[in-house]
Amino acid sequence: MSTPAASEITMFGADWCRDCIRTKKQLDELGIEYAYVDLVADPAAADVAKEISGRTNIPVVVYPDSSHHVEPSNADVEAKLRELSLI
Repeated sequence: MSTPAASEITMFGADWCRDCIRTKKQLDELGIEYAYVDLVADPAAADVAKEISGRTNIPVVVYPDSSHHVEPSNADVEAKLRELSLI
């Protein structure tokens, strides 16, 4: 797993995680392109997510400006996307 590209949003998550499902649905509904890293399919990527966030909570959403959210609310994600002029 490489470091997320600076030009895209990357979401680290798992299909058993309710917050991940909610955030993924929100990004999909907003038509936001993002790279999804499935931590079930790629368990080693969990180390990358932890390195980014300093925590083991998911989802971890990494933005093009290198900032990130851990377990963000829909309002947090929407505010960040607006700040980046992505919506």
